[in-house]
Amino acid sequence: MRSVLRSHFISAVLGGLVVGGAFVVLGVAGRQRTETIVEESPVAAQTAINSTSGLTANDIYQRDGRGVVFVRATLIDQVQSPFNLLPADESNTSTGSGFLVDRRGDILTSYHVIDGAARAGGVTVEFEDDFVRAASVVAVNQNDDVAVLHVDMHGVPPVAPLQLGDSTSVRVGDPTLTIGDPYGVDRTLTSGIVSSLQHQIRASDGVNIDNVIQTDQRLDVANSGGPLLDAEGRVIGINSQLETAGAGSASGQPVSIAVPIDTVDAILARVDAGGPVRLAYIGLGGQAAPRSHSGATVASIVKGGPAAVAGLRVGDTIERIEGTPVHSISEVLGLVSTHSPGQTLSLEVRRGHRIRALPVVLGSRTAPQPER
Repeated sequence: MRSVLRSHFISAVLGGLVVGGAFVVLGVAGRQRTETIVEESPVAAQTAINSTSGLTANDIYQRDGRGVVFVRATLIDQVQSPFNLLPADESNTSTGSGFLVDRRGDILTSYHVIDGAARAGGVTVEFEDDFVRAASVVAVNQNDDVAVLHVDMHGVPPVAPLQLGDSTSVRVGDPTLTIGDPYGVDRTLTSGIVSSLQHQIRASDGVNIDNVIQTDQRLDVANSGGPLLDAEGRVIGINSQLETAGAGSASGQPVSIAVPIDTVDAILARVDAGGPVRLAYIGLGGQAAPRSHSGATVASIVKGGPAAVAGLRVGDTIERIEGTPVHSISEVLGLVSTHSPGQTLSLEVRRGHRIRALPVVLGSRTAPQPER
C-alpha cells in the first residue's frame, strides 16, 4: 500500500460507453456505479498490449481476475446521485465490483456502491466459487467516491491482490483494460484506450467533478468499483459511470470514467496505520411510536450527546431523517450508521401537536476493529 494522496475526486474510473448526446466538459470526469459488459478488442485479445512485457489481455485477465469481487450492499436509505443511473430494485440493494489490494482482506470499491448501507452488517463480498463474506466498511472518502472494505480471508481460497500503479503517468491513447464482476455470475473483460484526461466535468445534478480519466470502454452498471488497468495490468483507477449534464436537456448522458488510483493513497495509508475506525453516533434510545402515529419515539437521551445538544427530548417522535420516513428506533440508528461523524442530519420531530425541524451534528464512536 502507498501513502501519498495526490488527486482530488474521481480521476480514473475506467470509463467507456459514452451514449450519444452532448455533455458539459469542464475538465475531468467523476464517479458512478456500473456493471461490466464483455467487450474485448480483437487485437488486444490476441496480441501483446505492451511491447515491453509481452502480456496479452487474456494473460492479465487470468492473472488478476480472481482478485476482483462482487459487492452487494443492503440499503437502508435510497440515495440519489448522478451515479445511480437505474432505480434500486425491489429488494433495495446496490451492486458493484471491487478488488483486493492486500492479503489481509482490504478491498477497494466505489463509495456510491455502498452509500446508504450500514457500515457493519450491510455489505457482503463474493469471491470466486461462491465464497461470500460479510464486509465491514473501514474507511470512506465520499468526495473522491472511494470506500475501503475489510473481510475475513480465513477459508477463502488463495487469491493474489492486484498491483497498484501510478495514475499520474497516464496519457491519452494509452491502452486500458477493465475486469468486473457484475451480478456475481462471471468476471468480464473490456478493453479500450484513455480517451480524455478531464480537468473537470459537470454531473447531471450540477456538481463539478475534478480530475478523472475518461475511456472509450463499454461498462455496465455493476462494474462500478472495479479496477481500471494499464497495459501491465497495474491498477490506475477505480471504474465508474457518471450521468453528465445534458446540453439543453434536463436529462444527462452516461459516460465511463475512473477515479485515479493515486487519489486513494491517503485513505489506504490510514487503513495501513491500523487506527480506530470512527462511526457516527447520535446518542439516543427509543421505541416504536404508538400505532396511531408513524415514527420512532425517543425513550432515552445520552446527556451531552448529539441528540441532547440538538434539543431532542424524551417523548419526542422522530418521523423523518433527511426526508426519509422512519418507523422504529432501529431505522433511526441504521440511517445514522450510513453517515460519518461531523455530518449534520435534518430530523423532522413531532412534539405534542407540533412538527419541528431539528439539525443534529453527529458525534463519533469507535467501531470494533476487524481482525487482520
